[in-house]
Order: sequence, then C-alpha cells, then structure tokens
Amino acid sequence: MDTVLIEANEGIALLTLNRPEKLNALSYSMNDRLLALLDALEADPAVGAIIITGAGDRAFSAGGDIHEFSQSVRSGADDAVRDFVRRGQAMTRRLESFPKPIVAAINGIAYGGGCEIAEAVHLSVASDRAIFAKPEINIGIPPTFGGTQRLPRLAGRKRALELLLTGDAFGPERAYELGLVNKVVPHENLLEESYALARRILRHSPLAISRIISAVTRGLNATISEGLAIESEQFARMALSNDVHEGLNAWIERRPPAYSGT
Repeated sequence: MDTVLIEANEGIALLTLNRPEKLNALSYSMNDRLLALLDALEADPAVGAIIITGAGDRAFSAGGDIHEFSQSVRSGADDAVRDFVRRGQAMTRRLESFPKPIVAAINGIAYGGGCEIAEAVHLSVASDRAIFAKPEINIGIPPTFGGTQRLPRLAGRKRALELLLTGDAFGPERAYELGLVNKVVPHENLLEESYALARRILRHSPLAISRIISAVTRGLNATISEGLAIESEQFARMALSNDVHEGLNAWIERRPPAYSGT
C-alpha cells in the first residue's frame, strides 16, 4: 500500500498521508515517498497547487513513527540524526520553499511532525475536529523537523515555548489564534474549503505565485534591508515575463487575464 496517495484534478494535486492504522505516523518510507512526489509535482506543468491531508477520520499525522525512530536512536546519535532528523528537516524545508502553493487540510490529530508540516506549508485549513500538540518533550527530546524554529516565528517566542515545554494539546481555534492555520471549518467541509482556497490562488499568474512564495520564505530569515533586496530581485525576474504584460493589459482592457506561466 502506498504510504502517500496522489490524486490530481483541475490543476490541484491531493496528497493523502496513508497509514490510518498508525494515525498516519511519518515513517521513513512515507517521508521519502512525499519528497519524491513533490519532486514530480514541481516538474508537472499541469499541477499548480497541492493539498496535503490524512487518511481516515482520526488523524492528519500523529508525528514521527516512534517505533522506527527508537531503533535509530539505539544505533547511536549519528544514525538517529541521519535517519530521522535530517530526513524530517529535508521534508519540511521542501514544503516551506516549494514554488507552488501547498495547503494542509488538517483533518484530525496533528502532533509532532504532523504539526511541523502544518507549520512549514504555505497555508493551512483546519477541521473543527483537529487537535494539535508539540509532545516531543514527553519522550525526552526537542522537536526535530523544525518545530523549535518555525513555531516561534509563527506564534511568538513565549507562546511557542509554552507549547514546546508543556507538550499540552490545543484545539483548532487556538491554532488559528497562534497563526498556525488560516481558517477553521466544519469537518465535513474541510476538503471543499481547501480546494476553494487553492482555486482562489490559481486565478493568478503561476510565476507571480512562485515569486511571492520565494520572497516571503527567504525574507523571513533576513533583515528588512536584505528582505527588500529579495523582493526587488523577485520583481525583476517577473518584469520581462509574458504574464506581467498580460496582467497589465487585462487590467487596462477590463477583462480577465489569461496567464501562460511564461
């Protein structure tokens, strides 16, 4: 059985984390499968946006596969860092910097690595049944897929530290307050709302979408002066594109633009 399922329709690819019997825990093979699918989708011109969700009714993802991870830990720190930490960080970095918009549809439990996926992707929509936690401290480790870095950037240092140091679970409305999700919706409307959000983005130039994602992702870790230079660089890369001329002409002519992505 594939650990990540893929379904593409009308320019949007739906990726489903598919280990429902394990609450979609992130095994090494699932992590590798997700990275391989992202590589293929980046190169696919027919796909403009991605939605990630979890299989079953209980979980988005309960986090890393502890049984698998514990075996790496028993082999030593070097093996654990290579097999678990680097693999997970590569996955969340890929999600964060992916040039096409990624929406997480959080359908249930989003603990540990599952929460870190929500932190890394560009946008998140949460079911009213979703529940989040940073529980790594309960097994004596810090988060390892970027949670000590991204959550403070989203929520602020003190609010992030409370969650990281207690391991307490929190609901979707709290996740919204913290800036972890963009919207909370009834559970039965989760995928519909996630697709609607993706479609609102896909009305626009795919080049402009990519440039905005790049500017924001790179600029978050830069000074304001460096960030403004990144913004200028991304504009300059767009300035000679066909999409810029089409967008300007469409606005002047009061008609919908027809972007070509060139």
